[in-house]
Amino acid sequence: MRQLVWTFWRYVWAFPVTLLGLPFIPLTLLTGGGVRLERGVLEVYGGAARFFLRHGLLIHAQAMCLGHIILGQERDSLELARDHEHVHVRQCERWGVFIIPAYVLSSWWAWRSGKNFYYDNRFEREAYGWDNNPRS
Repeated sequence: MRQLVWTFWRYVWAFPVTLLGLPFIPLTLLTGGGVRLERGVLEVYGGAARFFLRHGLLIHAQAMCLGHIILGQERDSLELARDHEHVHVRQCERWGVFIIPAYVLSSWWAWRSGKNFYYDNRFEREAYGWDNNPRS
């Protein structure tokens, strides 16, 4: 019972971020993409999700986590990025809505320090396994 309550709480705590991904579900389905459930997370791929990942971000991304929704360009790109994106899902479960300003600040700090705004972001370093001692 305790595990069930804890799981429910993690979904509730991350839900404000998950809300950002919900509009992609019908948009992606209407534009020829797909949706599937994988490890307790909705994966949304192709169609509008692909367009957003290619044209709506500062970088050309294969996948992106929004709480318990992972956007992917294709099913294959989700296969390759799944473990990385699930680290971000766990980060959303720990940080809740605060992940958004924390992620932006981490990117800003890396850029301000003369580093790469994406690869030196502490959340990306953890997801890539480059941070042996994550402090999330």
